[in-house]
Amino acid sequence: MNTELSTLREYKARIPCAGVELHGDIAIPAGASGIVIFVHGSGSSRLSPRNRMVASEMNHQGLATLLFDLMTASEAVGEKLTGELRFNIPFLTDRLAAVIRWSQKEKQLKNLGTGLFGASTGAAAALCAAARIPEVQAVVSRGGRTDLAGTEAQHVFAPTLLIVGENDRPVIRWNEETLNRLPGIKHLSQIASATHLFEEPGALEEVATIAAAWFKHYLTPIT
Repeated sequence: MNTELSTLREYKARIPCAGVELHGDIAIPAGASGIVIFVHGSGSSRLSPRNRMVASEMNHQGLATLLFDLMTASEAVGEKLTGELRFNIPFLTDRLAAVIRWSQKEKQLKNLGTGLFGASTGAAAALCAAARIPEVQAVVSRGGRTDLAGTEAQHVFAPTLLIVGENDRPVIRWNEETLNRLPGIKHLSQIASATHLFEEPGALEEVATIAAAWFKHYLTPIT
């Protein structure tokens, strides 16, 4: 038996949020010092194979993870028809903030330092939530629409890593603008030859590796 995997506790959660319940999947490796909350992007969900691959690497590096749905099942159905909610950053931020506050009270999570991993529009929500909640210790964006966070980036003091594909030109420009707004520790990392979805061989694995290293460095337990 793989000892590392046998010490990984996994469970499902229903997270109350403004009159609705959001579904989440939690994984906690033995000795975890921090938890990474994933914020998926446009039209995605907690079942995103890309985020799950990155989350698996986080777990192997000793970090707990929480993947959750930003929308209820009925909201997701309507969203597919209208596309109204995926770019509603205040709405997404409110949902994420509620999940962060919930995790800070959850018995098995409350002593873990909080990190946020946002993709696409979820990255904008991650930055806005970090600006609102100072207990957030670190943020990582993957191919993020960080431009949608606007001036909120000026209030993000958590160390922030922006990861973009070398060939994702519009997103590089938006992330460079965000980098200039961020007041604290920050870094922009370009993955060689990668495009927006990091589908090139080895690209997503590189994202997972550098993101995990960032969180390992900055997340510390809450005492």
